[in-house]
Amino acid sequence: MIKVENLQKRIPIAGTELEILKGITLEIKSGESVAIVGASGSGKSTLLGLLAGLDEASAGRVVIGETDLGELDEDGRALFRGRHVGFVFQSFQLLPALTALENVMLPLELQGQVKAREQAQTFLERVGLGPRISHYPRQLSGGEQQRVALARAFAANPSILFADEPTGNLDTGTGAHIIDLLFELNREEGTTLVLVTHDAQLADRCERRFCLEAGELVVEQD
Repeated sequence: MIKVENLQKRIPIAGTELEILKGITLEIKSGESVAIVGASGSGKSTLLGLLAGLDEASAGRVVIGETDLGELDEDGRALFRGRHVGFVFQSFQLLPALTALENVMLPLELQGQVKAREQAQTFLERVGLGPRISHYPRQLSGGEQQRVALARAFAANPSILFADEPTGNLDTGTGAHIIDLLFELNREEGTTLVLVTHDAQLADRCERRFCLEAGELVVEQD
């Protein structure tokens, strides 16, 4: 599903270049759950951004299915993400002027789905927010906001879900509940799951983990 070959990322700084990723090579199978772990500054989020087509590599390739992301321009990558990729972020990324239902409906409507409302409501009910669909983000707890974000991500039926520290802003108990929901939905939908996390409990739930150190892949654990 995801094939990465000699992936590198460098950025110019003070007349020189800072090397963030140093030749990452890995493969992730369809339907697999993997965690990307490592200390702060190791390149985890940069790698996730490149895998998701949110950024361009300095060298190397990211191939998802039959699509080489390096051969797409910015608009092409955005179109690819809209069709195949879902996201869950630490900061939830909900639009404050929209209700829970509207936040989940929005990407479905952008895809042109004619039953966006029904699909959004179904997934909000699946994450236990049926009674809260008309509430705005400010009226929801952090755990409830992250459940809206999960519903939004899965409702679009992505082939791949990328999650960047999805429990980072939650207390331990709420985070554990979000983890359970994440993997329950993942099993039911058969989505490929790629997580960046410092949460050992979350990483342990994945089938494999990739550990980064100073921009290099130092160990892969099954």
